[in-house]
Amino acid sequence: MMPTPPITFSPPPTRRQALACTGLTALAGLAALAWLPGCASAGPPRYSVRLAELQQALAGRFPRSYPLAGVLELQLHTPQLALRPERDQLNAVIALQANGLLLQGRQPQGLLDVDFGLRYEASDRSLRTDRVQVNTLRLQGLPAGLSQQLSRHGASLAAKALDGLVLHQLRPSDLALADGLGVQPGPIRVTAQGLTVEFVPRR
Repeated sequence: MMPTPPITFSPPPTRRQALACTGLTALAGLAALAWLPGCASAGPPRYSVRLAELQQALAGRFPRSYPLAGVLELQLHTPQLALRPERDQLNAVIALQANGLLLQGRQPQGLLDVDFGLRYEASDRSLRTDRVQVNTLRLQGLPAGLSQQLSRHGASLAAKALDGLVLHQLRPSDLALADGLGVQPGPIRVTAQGLTVEFVPRR
């Protein structure tokens, strides 16, 4: 994983905190996060992930295939991600291919366009897709009956197939200092560069 920007906190550093930050600076290349209060000028703690990292993680999880109504199989290729910070969402455009006996050897091509938010899954420290919304789903060259099946069930299938997909996974070392400070991952924000995970007090 690429190095992430340091975390920022608001209180001014005490002498003890300043000494601790000096030690953390020496380990910055390993930890990627500086958790102690006073290590930066202002603001809550944050963890950042760049768009290129998210795209790279998805490349290893595709193509993926899903059955449609028992008569068709949709193959989804690697999504091309785009940031939508104005809506706090990501967009994904995915090339599709259909396979099935009823197609008689043809492999219609198409496109799936979706928007989605994100959530944090504590069980495996992952950032996952959430609230998937299908904008466009089309396949060229389907027989009329299969086209109706796609219209009836395709959007629901696509949303379920992409919901909960892992985009990024934090390492135990990324959270070690956070655990000691009693904070945990909270809201996930979409920025012009990627994702920012804000940390909140542990309940």
